[in-house]
Amino acid sequence: MPIICPTVTAFDIDGYRAQLDRLTPFANRVHIDLMDGHFAPTTSPSLERIWWPPTLTADIHLMYQSPQDCLQALLDLKPALVIIHAEAQGDHGHFADELHAHGIKAGLALLADTPVAAVESLLPQFDHALIFSGHLGFHGGAADLTLLEKVSAIRETAPAIEIGWDGGINDQNVQQLIAGGIEVLNVGGFIQKAAHPDDAYAKLDAEANRS
Repeated sequence: MPIICPTVTAFDIDGYRAQLDRLTPFANRVHIDLMDGHFAPTTSPSLERIWWPPTLTADIHLMYQSPQDCLQALLDLKPALVIIHAEAQGDHGHFADELHAHGIKAGLALLADTPVAAVESLLPQFDHALIFSGHLGFHGGAADLTLLEKVSAIRETAPAIEIGWDGGINDQNVQQLIAGGIEVLNVGGFIQKAAHPDDAYAKLDAEANRS
């Protein structure tokens, strides 16, 4: 069943709290964007300052140049999933192993220009692959549906992996993304910028699960 996963993309702790509070009444799973100001041009609150209520399953999307530098902070937070970028520095396989050793799932994100072939040796070590079609460190962006061609290549390399999408999801393209093989739809602006975020979420969820 497709999962609508609202995102939190905040530049200060007040914005983080406001966005999280907006989602808590209706969301089951949230996608928390964290930016270092280097890999992504914006900066988010630090790992030491973020939280989420126990009612939510939290995925952390780490847009950091050197994710290994904050491994211990991630282990302390214990989210359900940590997504790092294929284009970041470090030993990604070792990073995934460390997460797994502490009961945390590991995800690998690919920017639009990164081919699946560049990471095919890594993908079997990960639980989640994120196809990224947005603007690093911001809500919004356009969904480049040509990137759906990556789905079959990911599946061929790692048949059991969960596949997510980040960037430009709305009620007009959610069905196309699901038909293309996307299982987790990480939605930012369509929900966060809506006058009634709960209604926007419900609309996407209904559309995603329409037979």
